[in-house]
Order: sequence, then structure tokens, then C-alpha cells
Amino acid sequence: MHAAFRGARRVLPAGVRRETVRERLDRLVAEAPAAYDLDDWTDFYGNDDGIIGELERRTAGALGTEAAVFFPTGTMAQQVALRCWAGRTANATVAGHPLSHMEVHEGDAWAVVSGLRMVHPTHAPRPPTAAEIYDLPEPFGALALELPLREAGFVLPTWDELTSAVEAARDREAVVHFDGARLWECGPHFGRPLPEIAALADSVYVSFYKSLGGISGAALAGTEDFVEEARAWRHRYGGRLFQQWPAALTALAGLDRELPRLPEYVAHAKVVARALGEGLAGAGVPWFRVHPGVPHTHQFQVWLPHPPELLNEAVVHHAEQAGTALFGRWHEPATAGPPGMAMTELTVGAAALDWTEGDIRSATGEFMNFVRRAEGGEAGGLGES
Repeated sequence: MHAAFRGARRVLPAGVRRETVRERLDRLVAEAPAAYDLDDWTDFYGNDDGIIGELERRTAGALGTEAAVFFPTGTMAQQVALRCWAGRTANATVAGHPLSHMEVHEGDAWAVVSGLRMVHPTHAPRPPTAAEIYDLPEPFGALALELPLREAGFVLPTWDELTSAVEAARDREAVVHFDGARLWECGPHFGRPLPEIAALADSVYVSFYKSLGGISGAALAGTEDFVEEARAWRHRYGGRLFQQWPAALTALAGLDRELPRLPEYVAHAKVVARALGEGLAGAGVPWFRVHPGVPHTHQFQVWLPHPPELLNEAVVHHAEQAGTALFGRWHEPATAGPPGMAMTELTVGAAALDWTEGDIRSATGEFMNFVRRAEGGEAGGLGES
């Protein structure tokens, strides 16, 4: 599939066209001079007066927090944040969502490594409401909110719902932690700048590669004293690496290049989602779902009633024979959805801005033609839809 994506003339979703090591190095060299003074020294165990310190200060400035600390992974940052709050609140119980990244993608690290316990205000595929937080039958030390909630379709609450949920946690004498790996693109939905969003929480985790195009890395932001405690736990968790300048350099470049463009991506995601829905309906697909119908961020889900293997075969044929990659990889979700369904996540980035609604509708019809041919056991070809 990677070879098919690389050979395609047009690729709609961001993140599916992988690079070779040489290509990534060449891009880093091209972007680096504008991101940081390359005559400065490489970092040394995250020294504050070098590139890591600069990234931490830039991150805190973007989020409007007192300080931030760099982590090699978001999983580590999340565990450190919640472990710090467990100690400060004397309560190791965390209120979170069963579809959250911590529950689905972190190997139960919150329990196995950090000794925490999770309770769920709701099992509905959306963020919890204030009423559900008030109704939790036991005390909890921290409320962890993933913004957006990826597994539910990159969904967000309204601003009033978010502020009410935060207020409910405060009334329950709990702190609030934002799992904001993708917080960078939430501003347009809330109609608020990042510092106003981050100010609702006691701690905020952000990723440098999920939206900003970095190699890796994350940050934990909050007050000065919280960040200093997090630095100590980062060392204990093995996150004080000797050198991390490539990750920091790409993160700085992403803050310069991608962060200002995210509102444009979010706006165009609405265009893409609408055109995909029209294209699938026009192609006579009996059932499909674009979720959310109006995306909350620049990412959303598309569901079709076909096995993922068949859809992935159609993706490859579409890319190889028509030169178009409309979708990335399809899979059968383990967390939600009826059997016989496949889902793909679509991220709108810079490359998608050149696609018009007509382009998307046309490409959708082509793709469904390849799906029908795959169902019939044919090798592909444009033919007639």
C-alpha cells in the first residue's frame, strides 16, 4: 500500500504517504534553519538553555501556561501528569472515558505502571457531561478529558459543555487534565484561542507529531511547580534522554509552519466531508457514514459496509490505476461498530486544500467502482460505474 500511495499523483489524506529516511533528513535540513539557530549546541539531557528549553518555552507561550516540559512520548507524559495529581490530591482514582487514548492505546500503563484506577462517567461515544460527572458515585482525584475524543470520531463538546464539565469536576474537588494530543486544532470548534482553552485545565498534554508534523515527542504544560515535579518523574520514568534535538527541531518547525494553518485545515475538512457524503450518495452506496457529518477538527471517520481487506484492495487499485489516493488504510474497529463494517480516519492537511468538491465527488465515484470490481474478483480498472 505504501508503494501505491507514493506512486499516486494525487493524495487526499495527510499522513499516508511515508518518507524514506533520506527524504525525511532532507526535509529536516530544509526546514531547520528557519526553526532554530543551527550554530547552537545540541541538547544535553534536556538542558534548559538549549533547543529543548526553547521548545518548552515556545509551547508554554502557545498554550498560555506558566511552563512546559518536553517528553519523548505522550504515554509517558500522561502517566506522569496523573501520577503527580494522585499524589497531590491523595486520590489515585481518575475519571476518564473508556474510549480514551489512555484506555485503548496505552497498554493499561495508567494502572500497571502508575498504580491508578479508572472510573467512567459515561460509556457513550462522546465526552462526558457535567451531569454525568456529578453523578459519579465515588470520589476521584482527577478528571481526564481527551480533546478531541479520537475513537468516537474526533468529537468535541461545545464550549458551554466543556466549561460545565470542568466546573463539575471542581465542585467534586478534583483537578482537570486535558489529554490534548490534538488540542492544537480545537480552537475553531470552540471559537476560542488556545490559551483560553488550556486555562480551563490544571495540566495539558500536547503532541508534536499528531498535528504539527514532528518526528516524535510531547509536552506537559501547567504551573511552574507542577512542571518541576513532572520533570522529576520524567527522569524516574526513563524520559530524560541524552539528546532529542531532531524531535525538538521538527516540533519547532511544526509550531512555525503547521500551527497557523490548522484553522484552514479544519475549515476545509468540512468541505471534504460534505463532498464525500455527496459522492457516496451519488455513487449509489446503500449505507455509509461520514462521522461527524460536520467535522469538529481536521479529522473525521468514514464508515462503509465492506470488509477492510476488500476496501484496502480498492485503495491500492485506485492509486495504481487512476493515480488517486482518496482514502488511507481501512480497518475493523475493535472498540465500536457492528460486524461487517470498516472504518478509515481521514486527516485533512495541506495537500487536501487543492481538492475541490467536484474533485472529491468524482474521485469517490471512481473509488466505489474499484470497490465493486474488487467484490466481483476483478483486478480493477476504471470501467463504468
